Amino acid sequence: MPSPIKLYNFPKSGHAHRIELMLALLDLPTELVFVDLAKGEHKQPGFLAINPFGQVPVIDDNGTVIADSNAILVYLAKAYGGERWLPEDPLGAARVQRWLSVAAGPLAFGPAAARLVTVFGASFNTDEVIGRAHALLQVVDAELAKAPFLTGNQATIADIANYSYIAHAPEGNVSLEPYPNVRAWLARIEALPGFVPMPRTVIGLQTTA
Repeated sequence: MPSPIKLYNFPKSGHAHRIELMLALLDLPTELVFVDLAKGEHKQPGFLAINPFGQVPVIDDNGTVIADSNAILVYLAKAYGGERWLPEDPLGAARVQRWLSVAAGPLAFGPAAARLVTVFGASFNTDEVIGRAHALLQVVDAELAKAPFLTGNQATIADIANYSYIAHAPEGNVSLEPYPNVRAWLARIEALPGFVPMPRTVIGLQTTA
């Protein structure tokens, strides 16, 4: 049996959950290493030696150290998932990259930012980030009217990159009720063999854990 992949994580981080979820879907042995962001552990010399940007997640795959959630998803897909999770053909790869860019841009500055306000006390303009979240969700809902997953008929790392913060958008006072295709997509992700949830914070519109 291979040695576990170390995942440096923080349970309430959607970026870290992407990787925990991907490792579980690939059925890879994993050792979770808790990084206490609340105490600033990610800004201490020991962690900065692993990731100079001072962010989770980071993985250590038996000496291969990779930071940045989207980069890690690409690595795991290439190393362990084959074309199932990241197509090799030019169009398929481009479709996935489009949604990785969404995860790093509109998702981060919309639903993720809105959740940062309520869960972590971030000082964003609430109306602005919630507005961005709904603008994004309208597009995603329309896209998911065409196919069950973001890039077609099966889940890829595009879906994993976008799942966590959309699923937890209600914590940031972003309702998912207007988006039936998004809610159906979330349920399809949650039905994948090996799925592991991210802990819910009862805050905002999220009334149950």
